[in-house]
Amino acid sequence: MSAQIDEENMARVEDDRTTVVERFHPTSGRLTGWLTMLLAAAVVVAGVAYRDEGFPMWVFGGALLVGVLSWAAMLRPALWVTGDHLVMRNLAETVHIRLAAVEELAVRQVLAVRAADRRWVSTVVGRSWRKAAQTRHRPSGEGGPQEGMPYADFVEQRLYELVDSARTAAGVRPGSPDQLALPDAVRRERAWLPIGLLAASAAVLVVSFFV
Repeated sequence: MSAQIDEENMARVEDDRTTVVERFHPTSGRLTGWLTMLLAAAVVVAGVAYRDEGFPMWVFGGALLVGVLSWAAMLRPALWVTGDHLVMRNLAETVHIRLAAVEELAVRQVLAVRAADRRWVSTVVGRSWRKAAQTRHRPSGEGGPQEGMPYADFVEQRLYELVDSARTAAGVRPGSPDQLALPDAVRRERAWLPIGLLAASAAVLVVSFFV
């Protein structure tokens, strides 16, 4: 009975660690991504409908590849936080970064996070080049998120809050040997679905030149 209770408690703790605490919505790229996908889909449909009337198959293959690439690069990326991790879903992989292991972070044209002595990037949240240049020399992580502030600023400040809380709970300082020694600082998962779709659509494009 005791063993069963221990297993249930461990499962509950694991659920708490993987439950999404907060999601951050994209700051750009979604409209372009959807428009590109719709245009590519229209070309693909036209290619199927008018294949017997001489529709160029390489155009069909190119549209298919562009549609898949726009989904994988502009619509698939996502950013969220669980109880223990900052999760970056990118084009070809999902990266789980332990919050307490984050050495530094900044939102410029993309979100850049340094952990495990490497730099990790998410395109979900970013600033324009002009805004990024204006904030490059501004101290980050001060003041916390405030109502009415630009969304990129809010995300940066909110992430600093979450990271600072995780560091305090783990008893580590940024850049310290204890922080660098934290286990499982970064975990990467390959995204086989977009990788497979991109490979398949690229193969269709190559074959289309010989059909």
